[in-house]
Amino acid sequence: MSKLFIVATPIGNLQDITLRALHTLKESDFILCEDTRVTKKLLNHYEIDTPTISYHHHSSDKKTEEILQLLKEGKTLSLATDAGTPGISDPGNELIATLLEDLGDKLSVAPIPGPSALTAAASISAMPMNEFIFLGYPPKKRKRKKFFERVVSSDIPVILYESVHRIIKTLEEIEQIAKDKYDVMVAREITKQFESIYRGTFEEVLEQLQKDKVKGEFVIILREVK
Repeated sequence: MSKLFIVATPIGNLQDITLRALHTLKESDFILCEDTRVTKKLLNHYEIDTPTISYHHHSSDKKTEEILQLLKEGKTLSLATDAGTPGISDPGNELIATLLEDLGDKLSVAPIPGPSALTAAASISAMPMNEFIFLGYPPKKRKRKKFFERVVSSDIPVILYESVHRIIKTLEEIEQIAKDKYDVMVAREITKQFESIYRGTFEEVLEQLQKDKVKGEFVIILREVK
């Protein structure tokens, strides 16, 4: 049976990787990477010399066929993103679906769990997290208002990802639509040297962000206060 491991890698601090993840990456025949340069920094740090193959949002059907052929040859593959758990706001699940469609029960897909910005932020939110909605990245241009209307219509916490280029704009746009009081938490650069957590109302969090040097990747958690 062909084997594909879905390996979670650190979102910042390299020490956050699990022993099982290191063993899996070392024992695989190839590692599928979002960006081979980023993954090789991790591999070099832990002295792992497994060959890498680039696989990302813009990979062609030909690349998928190459991966499929390796699995048909009995190779063991690992899939890793630049940071965190594959399949969360990246094309990992699309690849898995395509491979399963062709190989069916001849393919074993196994998770190697570990770091995730989603769960890391939820764990420190100070909000009830027995249920929540994760909506990934907001649209960059079209349908943003409709997306944010969905956010503020939720009666449970909503978790979003956002980039440094749109974090201020996104919070301002949600604030314009939200008519009631919200608890807001924004986590920046989780587990990295300049990790920062901002809490308060939209106004308070925006003020903190605008005073700070806004860099890095962000997780936003919103909850309407009733």
